[in-house]
Amino acid sequence: MTRSNTPDKRFLADYRPYPFILEQTKLSFDLSPDATRVRADLALKPRDRTEDLELDGGKEVRLMSILIDGTAPAPDHVRRDHERLVIAAAALPDGPFTLTTEVEIDPSANTAFEGLYISGGMFCTQCEAEGFRHITFYPDRPDVMAPFHVTIRSDKPVILSNGNPVRQEDGLAEWHDPWPKPAYLFALVAGDLVAISDRFSTKSGRDIALNVWVRPGDEDRAGFAMESLIKSMKWDEDVYGREYDLDVFNIVAVDDFNMGAMENKGLNIFNSKLVLASPETATDADYERIEGVIAHEYFHNWTGNRITCRDWFQLCLKEGLTVFRDQQFTSDMRSAPVKRIGDVQSLRARQFREDQGPLAHPVRPEEYEEINNFYTATVYEKGAEVIGMLKRLVGDDGYAKALDLYFERHDGDAATIEDWLKVFEDATGRDLTQFKRWYTDAGTPHLKVTEEWSDDGRLTLHFSQHTPPTPGQDEKPPRVIPVAVGLIGPNGDEVAATRMLEMTEAEQSFTFDNLGARPIVSALRGFSAPVILERQIDNATRAFLLAHDTDPFARWEAGRELALSALTALAQGQDGGEEYVYAIGQLAADTDADPAFRALCLNLPGEEEIATRLSAAGVTPDPDAIFDARSGLARRVAEAHADLLSSLYDEMTVPGPYSPDAGAAARRALRIAALGLLNRIDRGDRAEVLFGTAGNMTERMAALTCLIRRGRGQAALEALHQQFGDNRLVMDKWFAVQPMAAAPDEAAMIARRLSERDDFDWKNPNRFRSLLGGLAANHGGFHAADGSGYEFTAEWLMRMDRVNPQIAARLSTAFETWPRYDTDRRAKARAALQRMAEMDGISRNLREMVSRMIAAGA
Repeated sequence: MTRSNTPDKRFLADYRPYPFILEQTKLSFDLSPDATRVRADLALKPRDRTEDLELDGGKEVRLMSILIDGTAPAPDHVRRDHERLVIAAAALPDGPFTLTTEVEIDPSANTAFEGLYISGGMFCTQCEAEGFRHITFYPDRPDVMAPFHVTIRSDKPVILSNGNPVRQEDGLAEWHDPWPKPAYLFALVAGDLVAISDRFSTKSGRDIALNVWVRPGDEDRAGFAMESLIKSMKWDEDVYGREYDLDVFNIVAVDDFNMGAMENKGLNIFNSKLVLASPETATDADYERIEGVIAHEYFHNWTGNRITCRDWFQLCLKEGLTVFRDQQFTSDMRSAPVKRIGDVQSLRARQFREDQGPLAHPVRPEEYEEINNFYTATVYEKGAEVIGMLKRLVGDDGYAKALDLYFERHDGDAATIEDWLKVFEDATGRDLTQFKRWYTDAGTPHLKVTEEWSDDGRLTLHFSQHTPPTPGQDEKPPRVIPVAVGLIGPNGDEVAATRMLEMTEAEQSFTFDNLGARPIVSALRGFSAPVILERQIDNATRAFLLAHDTDPFARWEAGRELALSALTALAQGQDGGEEYVYAIGQLAADTDADPAFRALCLNLPGEEEIATRLSAAGVTPDPDAIFDARSGLARRVAEAHADLLSSLYDEMTVPGPYSPDAGAAARRALRIAALGLLNRIDRGDRAEVLFGTAGNMTERMAALTCLIRRGRGQAALEALHQQFGDNRLVMDKWFAVQPMAAAPDEAAMIARRLSERDDFDWKNPNRFRSLLGGLAANHGGFHAADGSGYEFTAEWLMRMDRVNPQIAARLSTAFETWPRYDTDRRAKARAALQRMAEMDGISRNLREMVSRMIAAGA
């Protein structure tokens, strides 16, 4: 039975095309902080003469006038509620017509930062997913696409919109975007801005003007963003054959922004933290993130803009593919193995947790209450993993052929997952019916493997797969799982190169013949599928793989499993860790290994990951015991390898001026990893020296973190504040590091004290995320036994929900794992969630998240 959409639920099964064709959109803005006038001229053509014309429009949009081909419709033919404007079919012409509306909105009152709002005196927009309806009445859905012509009147010196400039003069600008686009890609910026500019010549010889717009005084921190943009444009031409299609490409840095960045056609609007960087204010991680996000938003020009998604259920179509493309880009710009490991770490920390909890949903969900709640790790990161699996299954040539066909067939379309998979079927001849389950079924598959060895040199691997139930999906049929396997001989040499096994059944076996001696199996190389591998393997074998595996991911994974084996034992009061302490010393001393890889291996699994492993084994995690286990094992590593770590700390000093390049960043990463371990035994002495002498923010923040963990951070915090108190991005780090690095029993108290400061500008999303995200990142602090972490977080989420529901809902995921803890913690977490659920005027955003999390503990 088909269900009808309601204000609370929308269903994929209810999709139907918009009953009108929108041929042209003309917008005219008279910008004023509290009374902006917007005129919209929409050239429409009915598909079905019997349909009413429905336009989306928020309750804050004040309708001033409405005309159809210049004539006002009869009042009884127009009705308005808090979400839409409806014009009766009887008022509409039989053929094409122009609908003209004039409205008034108040950008200064827009604290939710959806639609048109003001940030530091600058007008700017955010329209994805459904922000355009807060600007004017419009069919605000991704499958309604049209060219835009925009006229803007303002007293601001810089006035920008999508497309190419048509006219620029004092107080007025006209822009034309010839490429049809949905409303969510519309953008407008007007403010006191300065640009750093450059040019790019496309492969066909077109000259593109490039600008990165920032506030006056920030221009010396925008150069790296420009370098990243040019690299992205060149890479997309070289690797995907995609050329930029307008005369100008603008990026604008905005302080108040709910997201990281937005791919609006030709006018990308960015959170300033993902544009501005200098050695004194940005870390290596900031530089890499800027490079990757600049690339991501640029790549959307083809995978998101030229080809968009038919409806928001297809969000993974543009986001999963574009994340995969930006991962490829970063792998080419930096270390591919280190990038892959980092992506897997992020996937496990965020998406696996999502899959295992009350917020689990398919990569393509079939229903939602609030679309902003589905900008999740499942849609983005798991969506990218699905693309990666598809590429492994069809091969590099098949993937390239399919992508070329995708761009050729669907340019200008609003496409679906079915369209995407059909392209691969047509290009490669494969049947992807079963593979589609990766898009439709929620949950992380568990892949179990056992080995059978025969004396005639045959190794048989027996695999079985199952996916646990998730909300609304109890039964999960088998999926296609590509499993990359290699074999290593007893002497450490590889005896069988990587072989891609393709599992399609619930149980399946694969054989390797003509082997001289029983090999060690290196399974799931490169993390070839986003699954949980269940394998009986002892610590000696893990240590062997850590020492000898030729696949960087599998080698890192062996060390991680060795560490987790020790940490879960220690957290339960058992002995463990001897093999790990020895093996990690061997790897740290391996001068042939990439320093960034060694740094990753030296960093112990996080407390959240340990809790997840314990919970999966049916053990109730104790956050305090986990903290003690992790601290104790790190101290043992430092004591056992103090001389080696000291040598690494000294040898990995990077001479000369700071550079964010991959080689220098890798050396700093290893140096900082060594420092973090040595900090366990030297009481912070090295960190104190480094904080005072470091010439870059990467090492200063690492030193500051160490000092806070040793209870010696106050002087360094005061020094950093004195030097950078007026730098908003550095101060965001300052707010975040204090609760994050604090002792668990002090974290919530420190967060509360910081929230009382005058410079805790909580309505700024970055500052709010810094403080509450810093506390949530302190596993023991957020899950403190006295409930202080839950109480503080709930208080601020309720406060934020009244002004910016998107941010409140996104940060509420800190509570996602509450049902797995002990009875007392569960009671305190439930009380905090219930308090939010019962607040007067709770937003749809927060209500959906909280209700799903409460239901998980029923």
